[in-house]
Amino acid sequence: MLWRGRRQSDNIEDQRSDSGGGLGGGLGGSPGQFRIPIGGRAGGGSSIILVILVVLAGWYFGFDPSQILGDGSGGLVPGGGGQITEDNSSQDGGSPASDEMKQFVATVLAETEDTWTGIFKSEGLTYEDPKLVLFSGKVRSACGFASAAAGPFYCPGDHKVYLDMTFFQQLDQQFGASGEFARAYVIAHEVGHHVQNLTGIMGKFNQMRQSMGEVEANQMSVRIELQADCFAGVWAHYTQQKGILEQGDIESALNAAKQIGDDTLQKKMQGYVVPESFNHGTSQQRQTWLARGYKSGKLTDCNTLSGAI
Repeated sequence: MLWRGRRQSDNIEDQRSDSGGGLGGGLGGSPGQFRIPIGGRAGGGSSIILVILVVLAGWYFGFDPSQILGDGSGGLVPGGGGQITEDNSSQDGGSPASDEMKQFVATVLAETEDTWTGIFKSEGLTYEDPKLVLFSGKVRSACGFASAAAGPFYCPGDHKVYLDMTFFQQLDQQFGASGEFARAYVIAHEVGHHVQNLTGIMGKFNQMRQSMGEVEANQMSVRIELQADCFAGVWAHYTQQKGILEQGDIESALNAAKQIGDDTLQKKMQGYVVPESFNHGTSQQRQTWLARGYKSGKLTDCNTLSGAI
C-alpha cells in the first residue's frame, strides 16, 4: 500500500501513555460496542438512504435486524471465549518504534475520511469524521471498559474507533494475516460501523436486540458485521482507483477476512465450531462481502440486512 507522503488525519487521540489504571475487565457485555475491520471525490455511492429504508422496512415487517448486533461489541473479531489472547509482553504502544505505525493508521483514517465524505456528499448528506483512539492495554470508552484482548472496536456512544496497535502483531503472528492492507482493512471495518451509526442502522438494531434471545441476536450481529466488511470493500474500491494499492493488497485483506471468520477462529481455538454462536460471519461470508464491496463500490450492494447471506 503506497501510503507514505499522503495526508494524515488529525482525528487521532493517542492515549497510549495512559496506563489505564482502574479499568476493570474486558469488553464483555458492555452495551453498544461494535468490535471487528479519496483525495478527490468518491463517486457512485448509490443510496445510503435506500439501505436505511430496507432496514426500517425489515423492522416494520418483522425482519430481525437486531441479530446483527450480536453482543454489541462492534469489532473486527469475535470477543470473549478466549478467542483473542491478550499478550502485552511485546507491547510498544508508546515507544518511538511505533511512530511509523501511528502514521500509517493516521493515513488510512484520512483515506476513509475522504472516501466517505465524498459518498455522503453524493447523497446530499454530511459525513462526520470519527475519532480513532490509540490505547495500550486497557481503555475507557463511552460504551464502558475494554481491554486489548477484545480487539479493535467501535463505540457508537462517542463515535470513536478504539485500537491497541499490538493487535496488528496478533493479526500477523496469531491469525496468519500479514500485510499493510490487512491492517488497513481492520481500520476500514471499524469505520464501516461508524457509517452504520451515522445512517441510523446501528441504533435501530441496538434497540431491537434488547428483545431478542442470544441465538437470534447473534444471527443479526453476523449481518451487521458482514455489512461493515462490505463497507470496507467499498472504501478499498475507491482507494484502488487512486492508485494507492499495490499488487497483493486485496489478497492480503481477503486473507485477513478469512482468518478471522467465526468458524476458522473456533476451529483454531477449541477444535470445533458452534454455528449458533457465530456473531461475525464465517470465513467465506466475510471474504464474499468484502470482495463484493470492493468490486462494485456501491452501498446498495452491501445490503446484508435481508435475504440470504
